[in-house]
Amino acid sequence: MADLDLTVPVDQLAADLIDIPSVSGGEHTIADAVERALVGLRHLNVTRDGDAMVARTESGAAERVIIAGHLDTVPIKDNVPSRFDDDGAVLWGRGSVDMKAGVAVMLSLAAQLDEPARDITWVFYDHEEVEATKNGLGRLVRKHPELFHADFAVLCEPTSAAIEGGCNGTIRAEITVPGKAAHSARAWKGINAIHGLTPVLSALSGYRPATVSVDGLDYREGLNAVGVRGGIAGNVIPDAATVTVNYRFAPDKSLHEAKAHVEQVVADALHSEHTVVWTDESAACRPGLEAPLAQSFAESVREAGGGDPRAKEGWTDVSRFGEMGIPAVNYGPGNPELAHADDEHCSVSEIHACRAGLERWLTA
Repeated sequence: MADLDLTVPVDQLAADLIDIPSVSGGEHTIADAVERALVGLRHLNVTRDGDAMVARTESGAAERVIIAGHLDTVPIKDNVPSRFDDDGAVLWGRGSVDMKAGVAVMLSLAAQLDEPARDITWVFYDHEEVEATKNGLGRLVRKHPELFHADFAVLCEPTSAAIEGGCNGTIRAEITVPGKAAHSARAWKGINAIHGLTPVLSALSGYRPATVSVDGLDYREGLNAVGVRGGIAGNVIPDAATVTVNYRFAPDKSLHEAKAHVEQVVADALHSEHTVVWTDESAACRPGLEAPLAQSFAESVREAGGGDPRAKEGWTDVSRFGEMGIPAVNYGPGNPELAHADDEHCSVSEIHACRAGLERWLTA
């Protein structure tokens, strides 16, 4: 049975969390440990759903904020248990970046802040690193919407201890081109569907993605072919071929507008027999930095050495808060470019900086 001491230094707490394996689908042990630690705090009301938890202060403050983070990681690659480098400045291990250092910051503050300046809803959830239908935050919102009334939200995804506002959206489409099967020795008898992908691929390779400014932050877009499949044997002309297209779009667009843009880019390459099937869609989220709570948070982060806010280039669960009308930002320790890497590691100074930034804001 794993137990967590929430009073240890926050970097050691991060190491302790790394040492509890929690690959997506296997979060039960870490969820049990987090629950045991939280239910012992008399200033929190704890609700558990599966391997996700919501812990709330109930002081009746005029404002409420959500601080959220996920407990799961991608698969382990000889990077558990955790370790510190020789001078203790860097923490190594699966989840050190994505995102057990952020969860450690949350747990450390949840234990300490029994009288915060604004009410806090701490959210610890499962199944973030897998398909969206399993996402624990989405499940909590669906089953317990009453727990998610708030004025602002912070998601402790890795941002190198800087605020990253909103997020890009993402959609995927499968464009299928028909052909006619034939023996490859008599290729003229068939129609090669893989060759038929050429106009679509040409449209994508010639596309020049935009950088879009939204509320003062610059979001870089991308439209790319990310997969091609077709053919059944080495001596058969393929009768169908499919290209998978992924569009990462700025938060100035709705899902409908993003789909329309993809269709416009490839319109000249398609004909009536082509099919377009949307296989994945996640909305973008505006930066949310115009909200008064966002501005006060940004000031607290600057005072803690975090610098000015910037755009979140990828998609994160802040989108779920945006869909609820809650302004939301990303803020957590760790270089996001090291997330999921075999040599995943996090600067200890960033862990302490994030804790200081959040503490300053939540107690101001």
